[in-house]
Amino acid sequence: MPKKNVGLIGCGTIGTHLALAIESRRIANASLIGLFDLVDSNAKSLKSKLKSSPEVHPDFKSLIDSSADIVIEAASQEAVRKFGKPIIQAGKDLMIMSVGALADTTYLAELLDEDAIKKGRSKIYVPTGAIAGIDAIRSVKHLLDSVTLTTTKSPKALAGAPFFATREVNLEMLTKVTEIYGGPAAEAVKLFPANVNVAAVLSLAGLGADKTKVRVLVDPHTTTNQHEIVATGRFGEIKITVNNVTTPGNPKTSFLAVLSAIECLRSICDDALRIGS
Repeated sequence: MPKKNVGLIGCGTIGTHLALAIESRRIANASLIGLFDLVDSNAKSLKSKLKSSPEVHPDFKSLIDSSADIVIEAASQEAVRKFGKPIIQAGKDLMIMSVGALADTTYLAELLDEDAIKKGRSKIYVPTGAIAGIDAIRSVKHLLDSVTLTTTKSPKALAGAPFFATREVNLEMLTKVTEIYGGPAAEAVKLFPANVNVAAVLSLAGLGADKTKVRVLVDPHTTTNQHEIVATGRFGEIKITVNNVTTPGNPKTSFLAVLSAIECLRSICDDALRIGS
């Protein structure tokens, strides 16, 4: 395949791991050519770790005007909403890490309605993230009755989520496993934007963000990020549990989410062997 030029928005944990994976040639036919972060020092810091010396773009326009074939968002849901459409309108492919932004069905419909998408000039890619079994959920989508995601994380992993701005929950005082949220995925991704992006992935594969149920549990003794999926329907029942170690230096991000992003980009850039969808 022809080599794909990659532009990166967001130079934090996931962005850094993706950049290093490209640098080490773990991803065939990929060349990292540009970095952009709203905090310019983050992009410069990442560049200093790389031998390939991608350009640090001072603003988004500079990145979008570059020769990037695919732009990876590894920043935030806000970044998806701000930069998603312009990337597609520029005829570039888009890989989204902050998938929670797509739980907004109006915004998702607007993205998919862009001319470049409808005419096949651009594509949107969504890694499966920190969960497993998405192919199975997609295969029974038309037979589903219910889908529930139960996410269990440590207080440290959940700290700072917008949820706590309006709730009287003291994470430091919890001594046992406590459910702090139960409701639709559409609301969960707003209240926990850095913690349950997997709920949006699950929603896209199955019943949608309004019908997918999410429970968020706090476990003061856990050392992993756990996601449990239970799906029922005329096909039977699917139960999947994943216990993820966290990414070094970032307890909010499961290491599997990083590995999923690397594999997604690898499959985009090298389709000689593709397993699943």
